[in-house]
Amino acid sequence: MSSQEEILSDGRFSRVARDPRFWEMPEKERKVKIDKRFRAMFHDKKFKLRYTVDKRGRPVNFSTTENLRKFYALSESDSDLSESEEQTEKQKKKKKKKKGKGEADS
Repeated sequence: MSSQEEILSDGRFSRVARDPRFWEMPEKERKVKIDKRFRAMFHDKKFKLRYTVDKRGRPVNFSTTENLRKFYALSESDSDLSESEEQTEKQKKKKKKKKGKGEADS
């Protein structure tokens, strides 16, 4: 097999390196942005299918939630909101634990 440089230096394939149709898509543009209305599809059981066999009949341990995370991403503002919501939930849990410990001591 020829190396990548040899292929690109060949006159017949030189335009492949310059043509944007053949460039790899950037990671940021690869995923479709989902807003907060559809955030539940990442963890809802209705969107989760478990496959035991692929389309050619080979056994596989696969679920559709992996595809969802692969092709979709939360929009920037929604991911910030979800992170802040998680932090407030953690703070609430800590407060409940502190109250529970104080009641047990007295």
